Amino acid sequence: MHRRKIFSYTLLFLLLIGIWSGIKWYKTPNYLQGDVAPDFIASTTDGDSIKLSDFKGKIILLDFWGSWCEPCRVKNKELVETYDKYKNAEWTEASGFEIISVGIEKRKANWTNAIQKNRLSWKYHVSDLKYFEDHVAKLYGVVEIPAIFVINEDGVIVGVNLEKRLLHRLLDSKLSS
Repeated sequence: MHRRKIFSYTLLFLLLIGIWSGIKWYKTPNYLQGDVAPDFIASTTDGDSIKLSDFKGKIILLDFWGSWCEPCRVKNKELVETYDKYKNAEWTEASGFEIISVGIEKRKANWTNAIQKNRLSWKYHVSDLKYFEDHVAKLYGVVEIPAIFVINEDGVIVGVNLEKRLLHRLLDSKLSS
């Protein structure tokens, strides 16, 4: 009886480790710190197209969020502070700072209303309104939001899903003195 119990607990433990590993693997983005950020073309709220490579030379914060996602809406407040702090900063090697927000959305009205309500004053908001099937989200392997990628002036990812303090520390390290 005792061996059967030990075997059952061991089996349960291994099953839980397997499930945890699978979830961890599933949530890992396709690109991580040190990888070259893949280029994409996406449509803005007004129907114009932007291309990530057009921003080469700038530091880019690529933000994946949804109007329906409460943690994203909280994160938006932090991003507004971040944008206000760094949008006009002088950088050692970069020529500027931009945020590109990718809306994980199905309905344009919900998306554009949330942009206004949260006062997301940066210019670049993109989405193909296909929810998690958005081509940029799929390209980057985003299956959970909010998600952010910080891309340096050379197009290399230098941070993934950083909390505000670490994000500001990274950005501060790139400012000219």
